[in-house]
Amino acid sequence: MASTVTPDVSASSKPGGESLKTVLIAFVANLLIAVAKSVAAFLTGSASMLAEAAHSWADTGNEIFLLIAERKGERSRDADRPMGYGRESYVWSLFAAFGLFTAGAIVSIWHGITELLHPEPAGDYVIAYVVLGISFVLEGVSFRQALRQARASAKELDRGLADFVSSTSNPTLRAVFVEDAAALAGILIAVVGIILHQVTGSVVPDAIGSILVGVLLGVVAVFLIDRNRRFLVGESVRPEARNQILQQILARPEVERVTYLHLEFVGPGRLYLVAAVDMTGDDREQHLAVRLRGLERQLELDDLIEEAVLTLSTPDEDSLIAE
Repeated sequence: MASTVTPDVSASSKPGGESLKTVLIAFVANLLIAVAKSVAAFLTGSASMLAEAAHSWADTGNEIFLLIAERKGERSRDADRPMGYGRESYVWSLFAAFGLFTAGAIVSIWHGITELLHPEPAGDYVIAYVVLGISFVLEGVSFRQALRQARASAKELDRGLADFVSSTSNPTLRAVFVEDAAALAGILIAVVGIILHQVTGSVVPDAIGSILVGVLLGVVAVFLIDRNRRFLVGESVRPEARNQILQQILARPEVERVTYLHLEFVGPGRLYLVAAVDMTGDDREQHLAVRLRGLERQLELDDLIEEAVLTLSTPDEDSLIAE
């Protein structure tokens, strides 16, 4: 049964083919860029270029974590993991964010400070410009794929692009999108730093460029760490998604009213549902229990519901009203 829920938690939020393609493209692009930038940093002695190389190697390592996140997070639930393996995606994406912070941000800032304290002459600027130009194109290809997937999902959910990227339950798409955006900005910072170094003969602009790249990576890493942390501890769905799921339950002929509804993410595009319902009719306890279990199984046919747990409402509980 395909999901009819559109706000916040559509099936496009699940890990799968499109997200895997996005991560693979990012991995290949970052690997090629990291090698090119490392060679250029060695030949030119540019602090900004070295920072960019560290950034790209960090991104390359992060894509490996994201590939693992995709693989592990899509496993179906079993006896060992009754809620499924969806939260594995957030664990491995969290590792990737920490890697971006340590291998990218800290290294870049530290090298920029070292260059200010112990300046070294730069070499062939042409090599630096050529490599940065190629890097910008490759990063652009990767970012375009992430942008295309994010735009399609945001349009499906009738959401703004920035709002969708910030709140989507798909951690790999968010990571690739913001990391590629930061990489493009970092390349521009590096270009400016190298140009000023070449024009002025001073290492200060180049070193400051390295520090700025590090700060940018740090901000992105903290953002990703926070988002993954929120989903790991139990992120609730948006009010409009909750309201639409409530409408779906109330629309079932066997449900008289709903007095309690709890929804939280247990993985990308996967929800844990707990509800208290008042069933129609006046069945005996044994028959009522069978109907309740049957309704749970029906709800779990929805692509988005990992597990549904229902209990009976008491007469004095207030009914929830779908807006």
